[in-house]
Amino acid sequence: MALPETVELETGNKPVGSVIWLHGLGADGRDFEPIVPELRLPADLPLRFVFPHAPVRPVTINGGMAMRAWYDILSLDSEGRADAEGVHQSTALLEALVEREVERGIEPDHIVVAGFSQGGAIAINAVLHSRLKLAGLMALSTYIPLPGELAASRGNRGLPVFMGHGSFDPMIQMQWGRASADSLAKAGFTVEWHDYPMAHAVCPEEINDIRTWLLNVFS
Repeated sequence: MALPETVELETGNKPVGSVIWLHGLGADGRDFEPIVPELRLPADLPLRFVFPHAPVRPVTINGGMAMRAWYDILSLDSEGRADAEGVHQSTALLEALVEREVERGIEPDHIVVAGFSQGGAIAINAVLHSRLKLAGLMALSTYIPLPGELAASRGNRGLPVFMGHGSFDPMIQMQWGRASADSLAKAGFTVEWHDYPMAHAVCPEEINDIRTWLLNVFS
């Protein structure tokens, strides 16, 4: 499988862990790169941040316009948000990036998969089906893309999960994110939920909470 192009940033020499962070619809791998310095990670915790670019594909809700997207979005209702084939294809891309980090010397339990919006949906799906025991899942302003597959998923129960969502999000209703958090908790994941007075975005308070969570995950 051809790996997607990535933007990479290391916070120090010889990283001891990796964070693979997927962007949202229409963005690219540089979208969250500026957040890394804002995390103020300590020198004794060098991490590699990997920001892949999604493939370019037509997106139905945008009139079929081609843009970077992890999957097609067929409608904005709770039932038609994600096309299963696209979710599975992008999940395989993320799994391949995890395997590459292992090949580069990072143990699976030192790899966090993360994502915002569409990217977070792929991160969730990858964790549900991964055969590897990962370090954690960070899912921002997102939801479980294929909830019907949750019961049959096989991996990573007990994994620490950070979920954050804007209470004024007009794109992905916070209730969808909250319902997904509850479903993951019922399935055995250790979910930490945060909501913030913001729209479909990331705010300074959330970045600070992510920092705290990452320090705990990699401690």
